[in-house]
Amino acid sequence: MHSHDHSYSHSRGRSSDASKRIGWAFFLNVVFTIIEFIGGWLTNSTAIMADAVHDLGDSLSIGTSWGLNKLSDKDANRTFSYGYKRFSLLGALINGVVLTVGSIWILFEAIPRLADPVMPQVEGMLLLSIFGMAVNGFAAYKLSEGNSLNERVLNWHLLEDVLGWVAVFIVSIVLMFKPWAILDPILSIGFTLFILFNVIRNLKQTLMLFLQATPDKEQLEDIRDELLSNKHVSDLHHFHIWSLDGERNVMTVHLVLNGEVSLEHIQDLKDNVQHSLKKYDFEHTTVEFEFADEQCRDETINN
Repeated sequence: MHSHDHSYSHSRGRSSDASKRIGWAFFLNVVFTIIEFIGGWLTNSTAIMADAVHDLGDSLSIGTSWGLNKLSDKDANRTFSYGYKRFSLLGALINGVVLTVGSIWILFEAIPRLADPVMPQVEGMLLLSIFGMAVNGFAAYKLSEGNSLNERVLNWHLLEDVLGWVAVFIVSIVLMFKPWAILDPILSIGFTLFILFNVIRNLKQTLMLFLQATPDKEQLEDIRDELLSNKHVSDLHHFHIWSLDGERNVMTVHLVLNGEVSLEHIQDLKDNVQHSLKKYDFEHTTVEFEFADEQCRDETINN
């Protein structure tokens, strides 16, 4: 016996204002990232090149979020029966690979300069840092006007960029008075290691989602206990929770009923289970009821 509870919490109607704000931030970040790479080459600063790689990653993140903001309005179809939410994982994976390659390249450039530091063009560093603080600060301000999850997450990325440019600004001021050329590779290595730490952490999370790992083990146990606390349920199996995109989760479970449960009590039980699961806000749930003397259909098929 089957009971399906389709609780699609479609994020339809994400406002066009959110798309415009994310689009603004994407445009500013891409243009400035190009300027950064050119400026880093002209000033001979590995610190600016490292920050350019960081901004490239943010540009990819913002571009992905912008595209997903538009894709999320599309309905599920026969090809993508769960909708388009899972595309964000592909974007996160591409972003992670690009950042990893870029970071390794920066380390290859910066580490040899620790032994043989080269003085960067300090005035150019100073001007770029001021420009960087202004551009990233404005983009962060635009996103702070919104309330969507995408905008809040991206806003933190941009605030990180602002802090990075503050560091470049401080180092460039110091270099104007003290010719400590080694500060440039030290700063670039610090930026790069920070980027790699976050990239590896995010890649691990992304791969776990690709492999359909349980997103929250504690939540899994809480739901198990709650379902088994129902007086009409004696056991459960084939209990799975996985995530579509790291935010929206899917759950399936088989509930074994007590022998005394009659058909007229099934609807009450369904309502009770639906009420228990409502607070978890699953994108989709499938609950199958099995009588005590009924063999599990999936086990029959597998055997």
